[in-house]
Amino acid sequence: MQNLLSILFYIRKSKDKEATQATVYLRITYDSKRAEASTMRKVSLGKWNAQANKVVGSSIEAKQVNRNLDIIKNRIYEIYQKFLDNGEEITAIKIKDEFLGNNDTQKSILQMFEEHNMRMEKLIGKDYSFRTLQRYKTTKKHLASFITSSFKLKDYKVRDIDVKFINSFIYYLKTKLDLSHNSALKYLSYLKKIVRIAYTNGWVEKDPFYNFKLKVQVIDREFLTKEEIIKIMEKEFTIPRMEHVRDVFLFSCYTGLAYVDVFKLTADDIIKGIDGNKWIKTKRTKTKTLSSIPILPVAEKLIEKYGDLESPTGKLLPVYTNQRMNSYLKEIADSCDIKKNLTFHMARHTFATTVTLSNGVPIESVSKMLGHRSLKTTQHYAKILDEKLSEDMNLLKARILAGERMEK
Repeated sequence: MQNLLSILFYIRKSKDKEATQATVYLRITYDSKRAEASTMRKVSLGKWNAQANKVVGSSIEAKQVNRNLDIIKNRIYEIYQKFLDNGEEITAIKIKDEFLGNNDTQKSILQMFEEHNMRMEKLIGKDYSFRTLQRYKTTKKHLASFITSSFKLKDYKVRDIDVKFINSFIYYLKTKLDLSHNSALKYLSYLKKIVRIAYTNGWVEKDPFYNFKLKVQVIDREFLTKEEIIKIMEKEFTIPRMEHVRDVFLFSCYTGLAYVDVFKLTADDIIKGIDGNKWIKTKRTKTKTLSSIPILPVAEKLIEKYGDLESPTGKLLPVYTNQRMNSYLKEIADSCDIKKNLTFHMARHTFATTVTLSNGVPIESVSKMLGHRSLKTTQHYAKILDEKLSEDMNLLKARILAGERMEK
């Protein structure tokens, strides 16, 4: 086994071309895999012998550096021998971390989730949203249940996570928790981010998610038709909260804003656009991209309707919690005899499809208003209605016929 271990010292020059010294680095190779660390010792560039792995000369400085390098080498062999004697798994990274007094290779995945979530909690409203934090917490909860039921453990070493572990977690999410394929992949993406942190820090030798691909299933996103929008718009409610929910939902149908962005919307987000009309300019909470939305008449009337809204936070509209909004929307759907599963997010699909694309707005413009980073995302939201296809093809037919008449 001794021939599997190799210890090498080398110098790494600084970017300063005029530098006369360089730092000596330690490279540990075990079973063809490397781990490197700085020895924190500097040597003169002209005195380093790369073949001998030491400083040349008999000066006090040269003897001192070489003696220190020998001590390091002996310490590495001691650590290696200790692992052998204890029957422990040996890796280059593990030897390096033992040498540096760093035991992070022993980190567990739930421990890492907890540390990550605690850091994230302090950055809510700055770098992260509360909803994102909740997703990480939920992922940790599902992962803890999986580890307990599958391995009878309270936690699981990050270094031991492999493709088999990942596939088993997906299977658990789909079977035990009855999650859809896409929902399972969302939780998996949060696990992947934590594992990648471990890999970046050198706490695991290889990334188990490397070349691991699971495609999201394309699903048909529901949206409201023009007739269904009118039904909801014309419905009269005697209960104020139902009217509020209906109005905020319609506002989203005509602006494309997600719930969290409508919730935080204030008068400061309404500006005068380049065309002299009112626009909404706001950064999406989810992606931090800018949404630029000219305000349509329906949305403008709703803003005016709640112009006297007294809100300590300056909110533009009477927005309840997302859970309450979705609960009331189901009541609204029943009262309007709409059979679809009405959720607040459906308003965003409706804006993309019924309000914009079906009325001839180019998909590039729709993408800009939705605040998407890529056109591909917008294509998932938007459907071209048969009515719009028919209209476009009839126009094409008319042009072709007109051209044929001119040729005659």
